[in-house]
Amino acid sequence: MVDTCFVEELASAAPVPGGGGASAYVGALAAALASMVGSLTVGKKTYAEVEGEVVHHLEELKGLRSRLIELVDADARAFKPLAAAYRMPKDTPEELAAKQEAIQRALVGATEVPLDIMRAVARVIDHADYLAHHGSRMARSDAGVSAAFARAAVDGASLNVYINAASMDDADRARRVREEASAIASTTRERCDELFDFVVKEVS
Repeated sequence: MVDTCFVEELASAAPVPGGGGASAYVGALAAALASMVGSLTVGKKTYAEVEGEVVHHLEELKGLRSRLIELVDADARAFKPLAAAYRMPKDTPEELAAKQEAIQRALVGATEVPLDIMRAVARVIDHADYLAHHGSRMARSDAGVSAAFARAAVDGASLNVYINAASMDDADRARRVREEASAIASTTRERCDELFDFVVKEVS
């Protein structure tokens, strides 16, 4: 049932997938776990009053799961031109200039994709939080795992933003992406911790 291909590729010496793709995958798992809570809520008489809202959250989470899976591949695609640029020759001033230009161009995508991952995961926690509080109490532990995964996904993706922004010549762009990544990471980390603590209290 479990497809191990991604895990085996991740474990190999291949440059992709890497930490960014893994973060997107973990984010998709966070969305899937939140969806599980919703799916176990729909159709239950106990939760009839919130069923319409739960269905809405399930629809949103479905889109986020798909987006995060897309971002697994997008991260790999964004890294390939960067890896190729770093392999370019630099024996002459012209070659060095071309290499630097290619690197700087590729760094844009290499920072935007992990930022997209962070943005998507930040939205996942909105839905996980609602479902943890209003969804099936029998599945609250899964909402807690969703929060733990979302935190890891955001933190992991942020590292890819920081490492690539550090190589940018465009100081303004580097500052903007670092600030956005830090803001998303800080806010999402706090929300994930709050949700996780809530679940611990509820299930203990």
